[in-house]
Amino acid sequence: MHVIVVGCGRVGSELGIGLVEAGHSVAIIDKSRNAFRRLPDNWGGQSVLGYGYDRDHLEEAGAKEAGALAAVTSGDNSNVLSARIARENYQIPNVVARIYDPRRAVIYQRLGIPTVATVTWTTDQVMRRLFPEQAVTEWTDASGTVSLVERSLPAEWAGRSLGALSDGDRFRLVSLTRAGVARIATPELVGQDGDVLVFVVRKEAHDDLDRCLSVNAPTGGH
Repeated sequence: MHVIVVGCGRVGSELGIGLVEAGHSVAIIDKSRNAFRRLPDNWGGQSVLGYGYDRDHLEEAGAKEAGALAAVTSGDNSNVLSARIARENYQIPNVVARIYDPRRAVIYQRLGIPTVATVTWTTDQVMRRLFPEQAVTEWTDASGTVSLVERSLPAEWAGRSLGALSDGDRFRLVSLTRAGVARIATPELVGQDGDVLVFVVRKEAHDDLDRCLSVNAPTGGH
């Protein structure tokens, strides 16, 4: 996948290095030429001098082919603007914006922009939001029979009842995080864009969970 990182600070450079090591093509945009000094000499990505909300700079970074964008500069407004342009003008499916003011998270979520507040920021969390289709195993019991698995809510389930995302003792939705706030899952919960779900899953049921998440939401949802 081609990924654009806006901002080559500590987080952006670390993210860019990790993405290249994982086999992705990467372009990092930063307004300061000196920022690229954080990248190793043999780094295999592209460095673009400019702004993440400038269309010329985004297109130089490969926005028309990108599958993901992470805006991780030091400015909330710049990050959100970059993410919105990526989503709305270039239809980049997976975007995430770093924010310093977590009180704005709800507003940004309503705009369809997943955010991570600085107080909880890690490059691992960014990777999860850039590749939401990939399950992240949080915990597995000693016998390897049961795991806790984190998944981002697929777009098809937004606005639908999440009660159908359980199958007896094979897999069950146990909690979700919405706008930075975690809650215990209940049958009447309705999905929202940006929700992060945690399931308890039996070892042999992981493929069943993936199939359940990948199909269209049930027409009987709310």
